[in-house]
This record gives sequence, C-alpha cells and structure tokens, in this order.
Amino acid sequence: MHPILRLDEVVKTYEQHTAVDHVSFEVPKGKIFGLLGPNGAGKTSLIRIITTITRADSGKVYLDGEELNSSHPMQIGYMPEERGLYKKMKVGELLLYLAQLKGMSYQEALQALRGWFTKFDIKEWWTKRVDELSKGMQQKIQFIATVVHRPKLLILDEPFSGLDPVNTNLIKDEIYQLSQEGTNIIFSTHRMEQVEEICEQIALIHQGKKILEGSVTDIKNTYKDNLFRINYTGELGSPLDSSFRLLEQKAGSLDVQLQPGQSANTLLQHVLGQGVQVQSFNEILPSLNEIFIKTVN
Repeated sequence: MHPILRLDEVVKTYEQHTAVDHVSFEVPKGKIFGLLGPNGAGKTSLIRIITTITRADSGKVYLDGEELNSSHPMQIGYMPEERGLYKKMKVGELLLYLAQLKGMSYQEALQALRGWFTKFDIKEWWTKRVDELSKGMQQKIQFIATVVHRPKLLILDEPFSGLDPVNTNLIKDEIYQLSQEGTNIIFSTHRMEQVEEICEQIALIHQGKKILEGSVTDIKNTYKDNLFRINYTGELGSPLDSSFRLLEQKAGSLDVQLQPGQSANTLLQHVLGQGVQVQSFNEILPSLNEIFIKTVN
C-alpha cells in the first residue's frame, strides 16, 4: 500500500534563503503524522507546497500515489496557524461558503454543518458575526471549516493555539475520531510534547532539512540510554554495586543507568534482593525535545 503523501527531494528557496532543502519523507496511511520542528524550521513552507499554495523549485510531491496537481486541494483540509476567517461575515454563511468552495453542494454543506454545530453544542453561533466570537470560539469554527468536506488528508498547523484546556481536549478527541474513521492527518507543531501524546510517526525538520523520520517509539528506543526508575517502599540494605550507575536517589526512588552488558532483570533482582517492596519499575525514554537537542548539537 502506497503512502497517502510522499515527498521526494523537495526544494524551496526564497531569494537567498533555502526554506526547504531536499526534503524527502512519507506519510503512511492510517497514522497521525507529526511534522515537527522549531519555529522557522521550514514546516509552513512544506505545507504550502503540499496544499499547492506555492510550488516547489524542484522535487516531487505525491498524494495517494498521484503526482500533486490542481485538483488535489479539494481532497485536502488545511487549518493554518494564522486563522483565515472573514470577520464581518456571519458564522453560518461563512461556513456554507467555504464548504461549497471545497465541492460540497449547498444541501450537503448545510446538513454536515448542522451535525458539527450539534456536536460542539454551538447552534446559537450560526447567526453571530465572526468578530463577535472569542479567539477560542473562532478556533472551533476554523476547525469545522477545515474538516466539513471530509478531506482525504487533513493538515493541522498548531491547532491548539489559543485554546483553553477544555477546548483543547475537545479538538483532540475529534482528531482521534477522524483518524479512526479513516482521515489521514498531519499535525504540524513546534510543541514536541504534544507530538509525543498524539502522533505515531514523525518527521523532524531543522533549518529546512529533515534530520529524523520514523515512528515515535522506534526513535525513542534508538536514543535511549538504558536509564531506569524504581519506586519502592522500605529501606535498601546495601548500595548498588559497580554494575549500575546511580544517577539520583530520593526517598523511595532510584534513577539508575545500566552499565554495558547488564540487563534490566539483573537490576530488578538486585533491588528485590535488598528486601524492599517494588511499586514500579520503568525505563526512562528520552523526550522528543531531548532527542532534537542531541541531534542538532
């Protein structure tokens, strides 16, 4: 099965600045894919190429196995970080207009929008002007505008910006639901902790170049340092031997690094042999933020 999106040696230059530098990666079908990197890394430039807002100077982009063409934006939903709502329009009229631009009939759009307004419990917003809504409320409207036509590929650029925790969880739940229903999702952000929570696969971009690609689990396992945390009750009868490197010890907690050739079972058996009650025994995997810093440095 070919990926929903494939980029092959894509380059984009603005005057003397190379925003995208020979970037290649694949977005597998059925996954929530994280396009990750700090501000200015080139993520938005890549998204503009994928959505045909701009063209690459060189390289190829394929959507569902077909080279990108002018018909593909109808199959894509894009929620930009800079919101694009017409502030003087009424919410209902605006969403009907945007849905029809994506190929829906008036009746199809009306029916779909009524469903979303009921789901979000915002029926009374239909006749409000956009500029009467708070930033968080406008964010919900932008999200509906992005997904109402059921795109094959959904691209969300910093979708939680400006949302309170309740509405963040609401949008997050909808992202999971859309993914389960078959929508392919690219989640673009510089907030690496959000990617760890939501995404299964990532591409990490820095200064226009791809520096990492793969599953979040595989990448973390590649960069792990054999660190373990043990929480226990009781008193340790003797210190750890030279097979283990003690990093930190607190009341009822140890952070330990295994030396080469040692196994996690050996460490666990050693601690249990001290007569304590082990409450938890976990490997400490590096965060994506730590992996990014290590990779860039």
